[in-house]
Amino acid sequence: MRRLFWLTEELPLTTDSDIRVEQAPAPAPARRGAWALLRPVLLRLHFYAGVLIGPFLLVAALSGALYALSPQLERVMYADILEPPAAATTQVPLAQQVAAAERASTVEHLVAVRPAPDGGTTRVIFDDGGFAESYRHAVFVDPGTGAVLGQQTVYGTTGALPVRSWIGELHRSMHLGDAGRYYSELAASWLWVVALGGVALWVARARARRSVRAALRVDSGTRGRARTRSWHGVVGIWAALGFLMLAATGLTWSQLAGENVTELRTQLGWSTPAVNTSVTAGPATPATGEHTEHGGPAAPTGEVNVADIDTVLRAARAADVDSDQVEIALPKGEGKAWTVTEVHRAYPTSVDVAAVDPATHRVTDVVRFADHPVMAKLARWGVDIHMGTMFGLANQIALAALALGLAAMVVLGYRMWWQRRPTRAGRRTVGPPPARGAWQQLPGWVIVAGVPLVFAVGYFLPLLGLSLLAFLLVDLALGARRRFAGG
Repeated sequence: MRRLFWLTEELPLTTDSDIRVEQAPAPAPARRGAWALLRPVLLRLHFYAGVLIGPFLLVAALSGALYALSPQLERVMYADILEPPAAATTQVPLAQQVAAAERASTVEHLVAVRPAPDGGTTRVIFDDGGFAESYRHAVFVDPGTGAVLGQQTVYGTTGALPVRSWIGELHRSMHLGDAGRYYSELAASWLWVVALGGVALWVARARARRSVRAALRVDSGTRGRARTRSWHGVVGIWAALGFLMLAATGLTWSQLAGENVTELRTQLGWSTPAVNTSVTAGPATPATGEHTEHGGPAAPTGEVNVADIDTVLRAARAADVDSDQVEIALPKGEGKAWTVTEVHRAYPTSVDVAAVDPATHRVTDVVRFADHPVMAKLARWGVDIHMGTMFGLANQIALAALALGLAAMVVLGYRMWWQRRPTRAGRRTVGPPPARGAWQQLPGWVIVAGVPLVFAVGYFLPLLGLSLLAFLLVDLALGARRRFAGG
């Protein structure tokens, strides 16, 4: 007992105030990576672009798929003028075919002739200045007999007949004229943005799942919105490269951005070389020899005798402009040459062109595809793939599948938006957008570098810049309305 008492005296008494527990300092907030900060911004942009540009993409995709398969429809509907009634072992001179077409044509002013390819008919082309841009009038002639089989309006280098050109106008402008072309330009301007944004989001998701192979397949273990998102991501990543090709080639035909693309190609030396059609003016070649006895026109057109067309074609053939699909264009004024241009658009590419002096029938200049700049070749191939002509039927099927894939992406995107909606009564009937204000969390260097880049892209692609500004204004207006309603 004494021992216990002694111990208690030796130990100092303590109170609660004397006890101090040393606490560890609070951990610093985890530093978010660049992707964690950028992802919400990209997600919100991807959402707005998909919702607001989706209808334009859907129309472009469905009409594009229809256009890709239109050559077969055209061949069936116009078989009576595209194919001769009977196979011919010999052909009448081209001048005689032209003379027959001139007598039958309902449109004046002969401008070009496309000799019959194997198994086809000759097209004698007229343009009196009353047609819309790129449209002309063609008279179809049986090359074996010289008989006129029919007449139709044709469009562009492909010589599309009315059904295919109608589908093409639907794809290009929705039949609204030049103003309607802004719809397709808007779709092409945003397609590459949406595609690249989707790829970035898919890559992040694949990294989170630690399996690229799994991310390339639809997740069969999910349901509802997660299942839709899986389909959206898988279809998008498989088709992303094709979407970028469609956007790049589509912009070359656009109204506003197309001019900038042309100017850029010119400045960088990527333009397609043009044949020199200037020749020294000389006397017109008299209509003598083999062409006169076949009914070729005796009077020259300006300084050109149309009866010389067979001689002109032979001169171009001798210069290795030897495709079975060529267009022979009459000289466009005094001192100008005939031009013989290859219009074969399937691989291997044949777009050589020769200029032929109307007086001497000598080839004065030749431009060959082999001598084009690399970027001009890539542009040519890209356009031909976009139109479905590069690799024949395989190209058409792939292009139609790609277009339908884009349409599916739009539909799946809208479905995700619908599935994200609140289900309680009295709430929205569609899903809310991703959270606002994410851009404010971005590092300063990203904003400093990104703003000039956005302005540069918006300047080069005007409809992209204007629509992006509209998105921003709408977003700010909705945010202000929400704050006003809440406060």
